[in-house]
Amino acid sequence: MTVDVILPCLDEAAALPGVLAALPDGYRAIVVDNGSTDGSPAVAARLGATVVAEPRRGYGAAVHTGLEAATSDIVCFADADGSLDPGALPELVAAVHTGADLAVGRRVPVSAAVWPWHARAGNALLSALLRRRGLGVHDIAPIRAARRTALLGLGVTDRAFGYPLELLIRAQRAGWVVREFEVDYRARAAGTTSKVSGSVAGTLRAVRDMGRVVRS
Repeated sequence: MTVDVILPCLDEAAALPGVLAALPDGYRAIVVDNGSTDGSPAVAARLGATVVAEPRRGYGAAVHTGLEAATSDIVCFADADGSLDPGALPELVAAVHTGADLAVGRRVPVSAAVWPWHARAGNALLSALLRRRGLGVHDIAPIRAARRTALLGLGVTDRAFGYPLELLIRAQRAGWVVREFEVDYRARAAGTTSKVSGSVAGTLRAVRDMGRVVRS
């Protein structure tokens, strides 16, 4: 069985070698370049990944383009900056095989420094809102697995930072079985910067996008 792993990418050339090398056997990388200027697409292609271009900036745009390009029954999503271990993916895929509609990771930081307070606070607020809606998760699922056709059928429309939150809200409304697993959250590879938690401004943009989703 082959599982496609969608990796939205914006200037992650320094992290890609480690991320791609860590993919388990049978897991195939689809790197969706979102306008990199550091040679990320060439690095990914040289290392054997399928590279897809998405010129529209936005996490959701990159993720959705990768989902459309994937061909496997079950697909996974992870960040391309080295903060998440691809070795965690088989546990999520196994959960989908055994009845979950969506398996998601709950980040457990290996040290306080890897997850700034502003990003942690924003995530805690949004996940609390999800639990009030009846979805028992504690993170906004930066690493996840589900069946490709089911994901497309949810009709997620956000193409910015609100994509993962809209996905969870739609999954809850559709009555999906969602299972959450703890995953290590590590320091990003040297030379990469988070587009969300790397600054207060980035976190505020993400909260703004996600807040729009919650209100819709």
